[in-house]
Amino acid sequence: GTLLNLSVSDHGWSESLLLSWDEPEGGAEGYSLALSSLGSGIPLQNGSAGPNITSFWFHGLTPGMRYEIEVTATLACMETTRQTVTAQTSPSPVRNLSLSSSGSSAMLHASWAHAHGQRDGYHLALYHSDSQMLVRNASILPNASTFLFDGLLAGSEYALKVSTLAGSSQASTSIHQWTAPSIPTQLQLSPGSTTSLVASWVGAAGAAWLHLVLHNLLTQTVTMTLSARRGLTNYTFQHLHPGTQYWLGLRATAGPYTVQGPNATAWTYPLSPGNVTLSSAEEQSSLQARWSTPVGERDFYLVTLQEGEDGAPTRNISVGGDNSHVTFHGLNPGKQYSVQVTAVAGPYRASAHSTAAWTQPLAPSGVSLSSQGSPYSLLASWEEAMGEGYVLALSPMEHPMKNSSLLRGVTNFTYEGLRPGTLYTFEVSTMAGPYTSSPRRIINWTYPLPVEQLTLSNQGHSSSLQASWRAAPTGSTGYTGTLWETKSQEQVRNITVGKNWTNVTFEDLVPGRQYTLEMAAMAGPYRSPVQSATDWTYPLAPAGVTLTNTRRPLGLSAFWDKTAGDVDQFHLQLYSKSHPMQRNISVGPNTHNFTFLGLSPGIQYFLKVTVLAGPYRSSSHFATEWTYPLSLANVSVQPGRRPQELHVSWAESGGGRDHLVQLSVAESLSIIRNVSVPRGVTQLDLEGLEPGSRYRVEIISQAGPHRTSSQTAIGYTVPLPPISLLAIPVSTAWALTVQWETPPGQRDGYLLTMHEEGSSSPARNLEAGKDITNVTLAQLAPGTCYLVGIWAVAGPYRSLPKNVTGCTVPAAPTNLSLTNPGSSSELYTCWNKPPGRRDHYRVILYSLSTQSRERVQTLSPDAQNISWTHLEAGSRFAVQVTAVKGSFEASSTNVTQWTHPLAPANLSLGSPSASALQASWAATGRGAEGYVVDVYDTASSSRVGRMVLGGDARSHIFRNLSPGTRYSVAVRATAGPFHTSTPNLTHCTREYDAVLA
Repeated sequence: GTLLNLSVSDHGWSESLLLSWDEPEGGAEGYSLALSSLGSGIPLQNGSAGPNITSFWFHGLTPGMRYEIEVTATLACMETTRQTVTAQTSPSPVRNLSLSSSGSSAMLHASWAHAHGQRDGYHLALYHSDSQMLVRNASILPNASTFLFDGLLAGSEYALKVSTLAGSSQASTSIHQWTAPSIPTQLQLSPGSTTSLVASWVGAAGAAWLHLVLHNLLTQTVTMTLSARRGLTNYTFQHLHPGTQYWLGLRATAGPYTVQGPNATAWTYPLSPGNVTLSSAEEQSSLQARWSTPVGERDFYLVTLQEGEDGAPTRNISVGGDNSHVTFHGLNPGKQYSVQVTAVAGPYRASAHSTAAWTQPLAPSGVSLSSQGSPYSLLASWEEAMGEGYVLALSPMEHPMKNSSLLRGVTNFTYEGLRPGTLYTFEVSTMAGPYTSSPRRIINWTYPLPVEQLTLSNQGHSSSLQASWRAAPTGSTGYTGTLWETKSQEQVRNITVGKNWTNVTFEDLVPGRQYTLEMAAMAGPYRSPVQSATDWTYPLAPAGVTLTNTRRPLGLSAFWDKTAGDVDQFHLQLYSKSHPMQRNISVGPNTHNFTFLGLSPGIQYFLKVTVLAGPYRSSSHFATEWTYPLSLANVSVQPGRRPQELHVSWAESGGGRDHLVQLSVAESLSIIRNVSVPRGVTQLDLEGLEPGSRYRVEIISQAGPHRTSSQTAIGYTVPLPPISLLAIPVSTAWALTVQWETPPGQRDGYLLTMHEEGSSSPARNLEAGKDITNVTLAQLAPGTCYLVGIWAVAGPYRSLPKNVTGCTVPAAPTNLSLTNPGSSSELYTCWNKPPGRRDHYRVILYSLSTQSRERVQTLSPDAQNISWTHLEAGSRFAVQVTAVKGSFEASSTNVTQWTHPLAPANLSLGSPSASALQASWAATGRGAEGYVVDVYDTASSSRVGRMVLGGDARSHIFRNLSPGTRYSVAVRATAGPFHTSTPNLTHCTREYDAVLA
């Protein structure tokens, strides 16, 4: 035939095919087209085309389906030519493609709805979006709709292409998704300089982006934020404030996922102070350190005072970071000092030093001018004083000074060639650095010799002073002295003693008062230069020192009795062994009480009151008292990890030695548990409690004798779940009885939920009292399983759930019938479908005629009939249909029916006598329930006899018949209401002649 050169294409359409052909030579009168499924031969679509048409579209096809197309061309002269071509439509892409990580950093789960039409399978290609590399390539069966990609990179975007395959064609759909990022670890933040911090971390490859936020903890503001792409493992934060603590937080993100990472804190290095100087202060023996505050922050300055050329530390003072000076008091006069100022920020320090400075020197003490018995010389002496050296000056009263300088270490100088009996003035000053002390001046005569080494000392007594001196070796006839009150310059005593006296005691003086003694050596009409000594009587210690508590405002009040004698001032020292800071207060001599405010709550403080009189001090015994503790805040009572536990937590408000946690049953005020916890502990687990009970918690803060109670908090222990849970069907009704045993402990009641298995309807909720142990759930569907959950409820808390599944008894089938369709080997059973559910039907057919084995069939829960075949003919059967649900059954009433019997076989007739006719037969199969034998007079067609026989009968003789008469006999086999008869058989009784013969 003529070739049409058929070709088929789909032009990208999955439900259409375009058939094209070449017009045969000589043309064609028309074309007929038939499309069928490949191999079926059944046309699905028919088409036709007129002459000059060379293509045809088939639409409405199934995607991915293989088709066979037959084209018949009608040529001239009614000739035809046929040609067949096979083609396949393109598959359709999958629908509802999804790709989810479900929070996993290494897995992606793909799922889709099947593509419409036919397909040979699916091809999955997973690409890494950044690198465009193919990660996974999989071909799967056409019925698969899910696929799990594992072993992927954390925090990476992937692209999935799912292609539907059909023959050589495919249809693809793509989707993108991210794996969850992994958290970087080992975050470290350390200072790089005074204005930079270096952050580093490990494990940065598991996130597409890292977001860093740097907080200034001093100002509580965000200093800098940074977003970095994958792979960055460190970063340096620049342009920060020196000496400032920063907090760095890190988050990892990948696509829509964000994971909080670790955080770290660090300080930048502080800048060292500038322009550190040390100079003399206004007060004696004081130096003031000054410096310029550098930019940035710091926690405080540590100011270290160093003494001498070797720079040994002698004082350390901490001052606030905003200070720029500090004064050191009570230093050694005439000493060289330097200062080091250190800025401290967190664990870091930056120091600067000053140049050396000197304290003002003091004039030497113990200055004396003695002739030592010589009329031509005077010996000047003094006690060692701090400094570099001394300046000496000696002169007669009306003549110029004779000056000389001595180095440190020399404490005397002898002036030779003086005039005896002349009154000389001697001055001595101490030199230290650029400073020279005010001079210490003394006068004396060359003759007589002056009193030497005069001292005045209280010897530790509060009402006496002892004066002592060294006796002159020669030239003295005695001594005269006057004791003065230094402040008022009132004369107290005059003494004159002999030359052998070297000491005298002044009694009945006023405690704490300064006195001055002046003495001179006498020689004839001459006296030696007056020597003086001064001292204070020892002050009396304060008495009646007490410390009392003030609650509002929080503080301590100090009281003491008025002290006898003189007092320069009172010095109060308040401190605590548990608190680093102490209070030092000085008050005037007429003050006898003082209140300390701004103290820490719940702290024991000690007070010492010291009387100051001149250089002497006398201190009282220590008085002690506690400040009131603050009540605890945010007391919370939550269930513990077990039903017998409560977790108590609180926030400390400051102070106190310990806390007393008191537990009581909420309905009673009696305390059942007292637990003491030390200060600093903010939580406690109480064990051994009764589950499901309501408790009251009160926390008492203790500080010495003082107590402060917190607000009362109420909490519940979690109740225990019910035990021995059962769901028992009620046999007389479609209901379930849920039973349980009461668990130990208490509860407010029970909450039950019931949900029908396989149903989308909401669960039924039921509440039961706390003493209830069973509930009947009525109005349920027969043969249906229910999931019953039960919780014990106490307050807002539930126990762990207990679940049980129970099924109701199924409903029995109704209107059961067993019918015979007119067959000797078949019966038909049908019934009405009962309400509710069941797992299946069990149908049992019993043979009532024989002892043959019963027949059992299991049918689907929706079945309503069954046919029984190959049964024994002429037998009685009973059928029962039982609905089965789990272990529960419900049976219908039994119904019975017979199969049709088979007709007897081998019927034969004989006439044993002229009036008798014998019929014999054989049973067919198992026989029949009985037989009915009828005999008819053939001539009249009237029945002349009938005999009903049992199933065991095989023959019967009819007697009293007419001899020589033709009779017709039929034998019917009977089974229930059914019977089957043999054909009539005729036979003649014997003639009489035959009988007579």
